[in-house]
Order: sequence, then structure tokens, then C-alpha cells
Amino acid sequence: METIRFDELGLMPQILRGIEEMGFEETTPIQAQAIPVVMSGRDVIGQAQTGTGKTAAFGIPMLQKVDPSLKKTQVIILSPTRELAIQVAEELRNLSKYMHGIKILPVYGGQDITKQIRSLKGGVQIIVGTPGRVMDHLRRKTIRCDHVHTIVLDEADEMLNMGFREDIETVLEYLPEERQTVLFSATMPKPILEITKKYQHDAVTIKVVKKELTVSNIEQYYYDVRRKDKVEVLTRLLDFYNPKVSIVFCNTKKMVDELAHELSVRGYFAEGLHGDMKQAQRDRVMANFRKDKTDILIATDVAARGIDVDDVEAVFNFDIPQDDEYYVHRIGRTGRAGRTGKAFSFVKGKEVYKLKDIMRYCKTKIYAQPIPSSEDVAQMKAEKIMDKLAEIIEGEDLHDMINMIEKQINESDYTAMDIAAAFLKQALGTGETNTGNYSNESMYDFGNTGAEDGMVRLFINIGKKQKVKPGDILGAIAGESKISGDLVGVIDMYDKYTFVEVPAEYGSKVLSAMKNVKIKGKAIHVEPANGR
Repeated sequence: METIRFDELGLMPQILRGIEEMGFEETTPIQAQAIPVVMSGRDVIGQAQTGTGKTAAFGIPMLQKVDPSLKKTQVIILSPTRELAIQVAEELRNLSKYMHGIKILPVYGGQDITKQIRSLKGGVQIIVGTPGRVMDHLRRKTIRCDHVHTIVLDEADEMLNMGFREDIETVLEYLPEERQTVLFSATMPKPILEITKKYQHDAVTIKVVKKELTVSNIEQYYYDVRRKDKVEVLTRLLDFYNPKVSIVFCNTKKMVDELAHELSVRGYFAEGLHGDMKQAQRDRVMANFRKDKTDILIATDVAARGIDVDDVEAVFNFDIPQDDEYYVHRIGRTGRAGRTGKAFSFVKGKEVYKLKDIMRYCKTKIYAQPIPSSEDVAQMKAEKIMDKLAEIIEGEDLHDMINMIEKQINESDYTAMDIAAAFLKQALGTGETNTGNYSNESMYDFGNTGAEDGMVRLFINIGKKQKVKPGDILGAIAGESKISGDLVGVIDMYDKYTFVEVPAEYGSKVLSAMKNVKIKGKAIHVEPANGR
């Protein structure tokens, strides 16, 4: 199908400016087909999955139709999960960035309803919400439908799977007879067709054929791994491939919690996401993931619905999914926007047959791979360090450093090769040199520890279960390293470990000073948080 540019669709300049700032030029297939039809006012049935650009497919024409001067609700979008509602609202805000006077509000259960009511009283043109909470507001008359001209049912099949059919129908009954109803769904089961028949009139059906949803730009591998070795293999792969952002899928909530804890204890920035977590926790986890404060998100299939992050470099199937289709949804979260992604699956015994079923279903190849050895990981780390050194050699003035090394060689029995090897050992973090007594922060390459600008984040293997309080950590750092307590940044305390931020220029000094310290009578170990 021929691609269409957004500036060929007759959109207002303010929307085009928002689209351009988001980096989009050409429409995806679903956008090319849906935007003109939705703009025409016709009812629409769109069959498309996550990752096809469907939010913009209904969001752009909707913004074109909204009257910014009318401070009344004009559009309602129903989403299956809180996460998706927040994400859709955020994308619409980006698209409408240059449309003055447009207000968009996500409403969902788990959030204080009085805050939502206060926001609604300020005049909101577009509401994105979960069916139950939208229905609640309609009954309270805190959302009024007199001026609603468009309703969107996003991921309608998921909403039905989650038991929202009655809520959806209740919301639709509140709306004016004269309205536009737009429905998007990955599948079209009978209940969806019943809703379209009852609540839509002369709807246009738009379908993105399966071939548009291929996973051809994703490298897929599997490893034969015993259950007890899975964590070890996962950490090796994380160290070997060093993905900037990755998602690990587990089949149970219990496994999500255990794995998140295990990776965090090992110094990785990993957090779990599942349905039993409180909403505030889920919001915090997703905010950290989107802001790159969390490198690794560990999730169940249900919790991951509605998560749409473009720069995921790797997906790990810690457990093989129960459903073949889930495999496609999982790995489809990487390899987006023309990038190449990687997907890794852990299997044992009879699970290999399940993997063969998945290959038949996806019409794809999943290749067996040997597990990288610790030597492979060290070699890969060394190569990356060498690449970084090459950049420094090419781009930096090293005259003063060369003089210092020449002086050291002349005054000692060391060769230049000895010194280079020692620096490499230190950079690889092997042996006692990892937390040696360095007086200058630049001697230690902290890398990305996930701290605020100008700070480094340190990992301490002691936490709340040892009856330690933030004040104890602060006191130990200030007392031992002789830096002022007010220079110490955020202290994140967990049951068995703690993360603390200190100014980058004092990072090595704190590491050195805390080497043989005891807190509450317990010997501790301090190291840079996973410098990835």
C-alpha cells in the first residue's frame, strides 16, 4: 500500500506541528485508512493490534473535530486498563501540544475520585477512562454528555475479556443518539459484532491485514535452561547484550515478584508489574520505565496490556507463554519503528514442542543458542570498553595523561602494558580493584547508574529487614567519607538492600570510605548500582 504523508490529509497546522515534533512523517496503514473516514464523521470498526499506530488513527481526526473554545466534554475514549488510559491521554496531549485550550483527562479506578471531579469541573473536552470509572462519573453527573459527539472503544476485545461489557453498554446508553462511534479491536469475536450491530450505524470496516503485524525485524533465540539456572542465564544475557531497555515476561505474579527482587539484589534496575499491585505502585513503576530510571520491566501478560514503549531493545520469555498469540504480543514490543529487536525464550524438556507450535503459528524461526559463558561476557565487556577507549583516543587530548603514565613507567618497574592491563581489570570490575581506594572519581567509570544528573547511585546490601533507617545510611556515609550530609541525595530503601545517590565527584571517595564499615553491627558491601 502506498504511504501517505500527514500533511496530505488536510489537518490543521497546529496538529501537524505536534505530529512533526513527535517525529512522524508518513502514516501507518491503519492511520492512512482510518483518519479520513473518522474525520468524515462515519462510524468506524477498526481491526488492529497494539503497535500499529491506532491511537493516532483515532486521536488525530478527533482533535481536528474538537472545539477548544467549548469547555464541555466532547469526546470519550474507553480503554481496558489504567495504564493504557494514561498512555492514550499522554499521546493525545503530545499531538495537541500546539492546540491552545484543549484539556485531556485520564480517569480510572484506584485514583481518588474527588481529584478527578475537581479536574472535570475545570472543563475537559476529551476524557480517556476505564469503563467502570467513566460509568461512575456519568451516574454522579460529574461527566455530562450533552456535547459528546464521539465515543471511542479502544481494544474492545480486551475490555470484553476483562468483563466490562455491561459497563460499556451502560456508558453508550448515556450518550446522545446523534454521535460518532469508533471501535478498535485486535479480534472480532461475536460479542464485539453484537455491540457494533446495536450501537453503530452504517459503520465503515477498516482492517490491517496480518502481514502488517509480522515480527520479521526481531531476532528470535531460545536457550535450553533448567529452572534453577534461569536467573543466572538471564543476568548473563543482560550483561552480554547490554540492552538499554528490556521487558521480561513471567506467567505468574509470584514469579514476577521473586525475579524483580532477585535482579534488584544483584544491582540491576529492575521492577515488577502485575495485577495485585496497588495502583500507586503500578503508576510509579511505569513512570520509572518510561523515564529510563528502570532498565528492566518484569511483567505478566495481563499487566503488560496497554504498555507501549517504542525503544524496548530486548524481550525475554522467562516462562514460555500459555497461548501462542501471547508470544506474538510479547515479542512485538521490541523491533518497533524500523529498529531491530531481540527476543529470547527459556525452555526445558517438553517445552521445546510448545516452541515448535509457536514457530508454526508465527511462521517464524526461533534459533537455538548456546548460553554465553562468563568468559564470553567478560570478552564482550572488554570489547565495549575498547570501543569506548578508541573514541577517547580519537577525540580527546591525552597529552597530560601520557606524561603521567611515562613518569610512572620511569619511576617503577611497570611497563605500559602492565598499566593498561590494570586499568582494564579495574574497568571490568573484577577482583579487588572494583572498589579500591581512589581519590579521584574519574579513576572509576561509574557508567549509567540511573542517578540524577551530577550524581552516582550506589547499592548497599542492607535494608529495612535489618532494622536500618535512612538516617543510619546517611550518618554512615557522612561520618566515614567526611562529606556533608546535605550533599547526599535520594535514599531508596527496600527490605534487604538500599540505593543511595551521592555527588559524582565524591563517588569513589564514598566507595573507598565504606569498604570496611558496619551499620547496626552488620558488615556491609557497597558498590556502584549496575553501571549499564
